[in-house]
Amino acid sequence: MADAIKGITVTLHGRTKVGEDAFNRPIYGETNVNVDNVLVAPLSSQERVETLDLTGKRVDYNLAIPKGDNNDWEGCTVEFFGKTWEVVNFVTEGIEENIPLKWNKKVQVTRCE
Repeated sequence: MADAIKGITVTLHGRTKVGEDAFNRPIYGETNVNVDNVLVAPLSSQERVETLDLTGKRVDYNLAIPKGDNNDWEGCTVEFFGKTWEVVNFVTEGIEENIPLKWNKKVQVTRCE
């Protein structure tokens, strides 16, 4: 039986520490990772108003991240639907064993202009 719910592949533009400068501050390089089976869902009108009130940013989509993904999503950009999006807030994560479907993390994104 085929899975009833299936996500899309998104490209995560993250940062990896590649060294330090003369003052021991970290130097980062960009890494691009394709993450399969990410669910993309638009926010409802009510959710948009609430997140704008709380964060000051207009959030466009919720992304559900599949179980087992170990990428750092905070402060990153993501590409899907031919556009670039910025991850806002922090990753919300549930206990993997207690969640029946294939996704246990959630992030919110806003459109990069």
